[in-house]
Order: sequence, then structure tokens, then C-alpha cells
Amino acid sequence: MSKPKVIKDYDKLTEDVVEQIKLVYPMGFTSHLVSFTNRDGEKRKGLPFETEKYYYLIRMSEARAEAIIEDDDDYDEDGNLKKSAKTKYEDKHDDEDFLNELNSNSDNDLGSDEDEN
Repeated sequence: MSKPKVIKDYDKLTEDVVEQIKLVYPMGFTSHLVSFTNRDGEKRKGLPFETEKYYYLIRMSEARAEAIIEDDDDYDEDGNLKKSAKTKYEDKHDDEDFLNELNSNSDNDLGSDEDEN
């Protein structure tokens, strides 16, 4: 069965979803943006993110993706998720199996069996 697709702006996401996205994309969003065509036939960019119930495509341009990271205190000056934020969100969302199963990418260690020291 196919999951419902949700196209939303970053600012309209719940705090829980935003925290999970930060775990999936700890090094920022820009390199993970994908192109899509909206219902008006216009080319847009978005950030893919999948939960157990939904497939999200979060609308954002490259400039917006960079601005979100720059303005977010959870990211350092290099655009990387701070260790304190990562630990806090991992503890809060450690029961979210879909993070590992559906959202592993080269920026995160989700799905990895190796423990960080």
C-alpha cells in the first residue's frame, strides 16, 4: 500500500517532524533537495522525508535550505547539527524505527550498526 504524499512548507511542520528531519539531515538540506513539478506544472525543489504514515516533500529552494540551517541554533557555524541537539533528539525519537529504515543517507549514521565513541 502506497503512503499518502504530503507537500508542505518547512515552517508548517510539527516540531516532532522537524526534530526527526534534523536527525536525518545533520549536515544540512541543500545537497538532498530533489526537483518536482507542482500541480501548476512549475518546477520546484523539495526535501524528501518519510515517516511510517507519510512521504513528505518539504518545499524549499536552495537559498531557503541554507537560511533555515543558518538561523537554527541546533546547527553550528559550519552547518552541522550540534552534538548536544543530536543527542537530545536521538533520545527523544529513539523508538522511531522508520528513521533508520527509510531515511538513511550519506550524511547520517542511521541504519549503521557501528557505535560512535
